[in-house]
Amino acid sequence: MTLEGILPVWKPEGFTSHDVVAKVRGILGIRRIGHTGTLDPQVTGVLPLCIGRATRMVEYIQDLPKEYEAVLRIGLSTDTEDMTGNVLEEVSLVQLDETVVREALLRFVGEIEQIPPMFSAVKIDGKRLYELAREGKEVERKSRKVTIHQLDILRMDLQQKHPEIHFRVSCSKGTYIRTLCVDIGKALGYPAVMSSLIRTSTGNIRQEQCLTFEQIKELKDQGVLQNRMIPMDQAISHIPSVELSDQEATHAQQGKRITVAKSRITGAAAGSPTLLRAYSPDNRFLGLYEWKSAGQILIPSKVFL
Repeated sequence: MTLEGILPVWKPEGFTSHDVVAKVRGILGIRRIGHTGTLDPQVTGVLPLCIGRATRMVEYIQDLPKEYEAVLRIGLSTDTEDMTGNVLEEVSLVQLDETVVREALLRFVGEIEQIPPMFSAVKIDGKRLYELAREGKEVERKSRKVTIHQLDILRMDLQQKHPEIHFRVSCSKGTYIRTLCVDIGKALGYPAVMSSLIRTSTGNIRQEQCLTFEQIKELKDQGVLQNRMIPMDQAISHIPSVELSDQEATHAQQGKRITVAKSRITGAAAGSPTLLRAYSPDNRFLGLYEWKSAGQILIPSKVFL
């Protein structure tokens, strides 16, 4: 059986996202694999891999909100904004109470501005920031807008020398949790770092669905790994859908344009969708199609024959 779909991998500590792809390629003997969002080596968590034709879904899964559990440590700062870097500043006494902390964190919910950290993969003039940082250079970075959908405090340890705040955050693509920790510290009047981070979900793919390398190998050897993979269309269930007639489905797969009234679209929020998942009458996923509201025309974008 040819494996195809989304493989929900639990990324271990010490692996880059590219390392995970290479490891799974070795286990499965499949070249066509793509990951859906970079995680730093020290970060563990949900890393969906797109296998086979599902690699065409990477960009849509990358755009989904992510959820993390993080630990913010207050009272010191580093050049990497996490505990892997060199300490730049440290204060001997931190005095905070729960009310002040809760009020500060609430101010970060919604659309916020972030300046990408120097130790990041953002490119400036063709060079990645972390490459410049390793050369001892610091360059000006433009702030960017990201969205914090939800931020919940899980636990606070405010009596220790460097108080810690354990929190869960749901955020948009491109959010740096390290930078969020640093900015929360500034709002509290202290230097701060991120001391640990776990990604607990990507879109609707959650921690409990994920497989370790050992489990992937075992299931592959048993010939049942496909049963644990997520169908590519389910991984992008946030995109509205439309059911086509047999004739429309044939035309759609031939690359022809089809007239589809908005009333036939399922799952569309306020406004008009621009991209639809199309299905045949027997619920077979046909692919992704652009929908032009002006003429109510469906145009093939990514067709799966």
